[in-house]
Amino acid sequence: GTGTDNDLYINQAVVFIEDAIQYRSINHRVDSKSLWLYRWYYSRTCQWILSLTITIILALAFIEKPSSLTVTSDVRYRLPAWNPPCGLTESIELLCFLVFVVDVSVKSYLIGWEEFWKNKWLMAYILTLIVSLTDWVVSLSFLCAEDVRIRRILRPFFLLQNSSMMKKTLKSINSTLPEMASVVLLLAVHLSLFTMFAMLLFARTKDGQQDKEWVGYFRNLPESLTSLLVLLTTANNPDVMIPAYSKNRAYSIFFILFTVLGNLFLMNLLTAIIYNQFRGYLLKSVQSSLFRRRLGIRAAFEVLSSLKETPANAQQSYVSVGALLQVLQKVEMDCRCKQAITRSLKMCSCDQLSATQFQKLFEELDKDAIKQHPPSPEYQSNFMQKMQFAFGHAYFGYLGNVVALANIISICVVLVMDADKQPSERDDFFLGAINCFFILYYLLEMLLKILALGLKRYLSYPSNRFDGLLTVILLVLEIATFAVYGFPHPGWRPEFMGLLSLWDMVRLVNMLIVFRFLRIIPNMKFMALVVTTLLDLVKNLRAFAGILVVVFYAFAITGIMLFKGAVVPLGNIRFFYFFLFQTSFYIKIVVVYFKEKCDFMACFGDFQAEVIYCLLYLLFVNLICRWAKIYFVVWWLISSVIWVNLFVALLLENFIHKWDRRCHREPLSDIEYQRTVELMFRDVLEEPTEEELMEKLHQHPHLQLCR
Repeated sequence: GTGTDNDLYINQAVVFIEDAIQYRSINHRVDSKSLWLYRWYYSRTCQWILSLTITIILALAFIEKPSSLTVTSDVRYRLPAWNPPCGLTESIELLCFLVFVVDVSVKSYLIGWEEFWKNKWLMAYILTLIVSLTDWVVSLSFLCAEDVRIRRILRPFFLLQNSSMMKKTLKSINSTLPEMASVVLLLAVHLSLFTMFAMLLFARTKDGQQDKEWVGYFRNLPESLTSLLVLLTTANNPDVMIPAYSKNRAYSIFFILFTVLGNLFLMNLLTAIIYNQFRGYLLKSVQSSLFRRRLGIRAAFEVLSSLKETPANAQQSYVSVGALLQVLQKVEMDCRCKQAITRSLKMCSCDQLSATQFQKLFEELDKDAIKQHPPSPEYQSNFMQKMQFAFGHAYFGYLGNVVALANIISICVVLVMDADKQPSERDDFFLGAINCFFILYYLLEMLLKILALGLKRYLSYPSNRFDGLLTVILLVLEIATFAVYGFPHPGWRPEFMGLLSLWDMVRLVNMLIVFRFLRIIPNMKFMALVVTTLLDLVKNLRAFAGILVVVFYAFAITGIMLFKGAVVPLGNIRFFYFFLFQTSFYIKIVVVYFKEKCDFMACFGDFQAEVIYCLLYLLFVNLICRWAKIYFVVWWLISSVIWVNLFVALLLENFIHKWDRRCHREPLSDIEYQRTVELMFRDVLEEPTEEELMEKLHQHPHLQLCR
């Protein structure tokens, strides 16, 4: 072909490989101008601007009326919040909408009209923008005085549609809902039956003194249903059964049966179903991602094979090594993968690559990310070599852990001895002396390790970086303490000599020494397995966390619109203290209840108060209006019943995967493996066949293949 065609094929291959790296669909326009626009849209700058815009529009809820810019959320004590003038936040919002309009326009153009009508997310994107802009115009026409702003509830959609992993996770959750609904329905039947039994068991009697259970929990159907629903969460256990149990021990059988059937059987059955179904759908989603990667690589091979005509007698296409090297120079990808592929190409003895060889080269993208630590310095002196061996040995690290344990024990002893003493009676000489001793040891340990390992190797370990930073902070604070208060001596009480916060900082940083024991984790195989599972889960939890933010945000905005203005700081106030027992600890909630209104102080006043207080606690409080209970029950179903079980499912999958692999690969001291969600299922994924790939390529709406 001509030089122009060759440049087009090269650019097409570059884009297809980048699509494969990011698991993107290749069904987009592939002409020269569209490819330039496509790469510009997915550049770091454009994606950073889009992410910043999403963050800004979500953060507007904190400063919009009612503003969260107050120290306290209690309406009785807080000063009038600063509310932005009409048009300020609306102007920022309009700029964000304009960015989203450009975003959806570029996306729609790049995929073409045929694909646009198949893409439900893009159509929903446009509909959300139309509704939001219409609501924005209505807001300005009312001079920002309207109470209901529909566009605020729709804002989380912009976060949701921008993440392909979040969309896949949401699709998996949506596919799991029918199976979850069957167990939730069984829970509802269980709850309804026991509610009827409770109303019959604890019916009102002639003796009012014996009706404490009826008065407190089972006065009517809604209250009975609420009491047992809260018991299903164990939040009001054992409070709900105390009046009946005090009257007759046999009543405990009812509550035991309800708890065993509901919590031990049905809730765990729900967890099992969600794990089984969600794992299957998540596996299908990851399988789809693998297919996209293989399809992108194969598309790059097909367009590169057009650079040079295949001999007439050849049964298959080939790609020259030089053409691939030219493509790799333009592709934005991880340096490790690019270097590995380039190294393999240079070691290759052939000048042409078949489709199988081409695909095999890019399997480097599927491998674990490996981080190797720099080598230790090589000393010529025999004495220095012995020093390096001694202080670079694992036993020297164990000694540091023992010293840290001694430091913690000594601090605990001092705290226990001084717990009952008045500040004027305390003598901080002992605490100051041991601080000085241990900090000097930590400094010596850090310097000796740097000597043995070298600075680069020392800093390559996260535990060493933490220890070094902690040692430097302790040393600086200790020197500042001595400069201000002098050296420790009997009767030394620096808190009475000014700069109280400085001395408190020294004692506070001492508590961070506890984290030095995290270094023992790699030496204990099972503990290391558990901890690496949790760390990998946190790294790959962005999609789940994003959807959780969407749910929190939507419920927070809905709560503000439903309950805004209901709390009045004046009135007849009573305080109720509820001790909620759940997961082995008590939470004390102070609820402010109004006789004439069934609302709560410090809640639904602004966005931050809504998120912090109401969504976490008010579900377990039974002093709420009848219709408001529906709001909290729906929140409980989504956050606790569904979302927590989905989290457990992902945790189990990650742990089981690592447990099965523990015998196949022993961790080495100089190598760290980093895994992603896609790599989690790598062993059970099926490779797509060549026929499937070619059939999909021939269905590409904008790419015409020669064969």
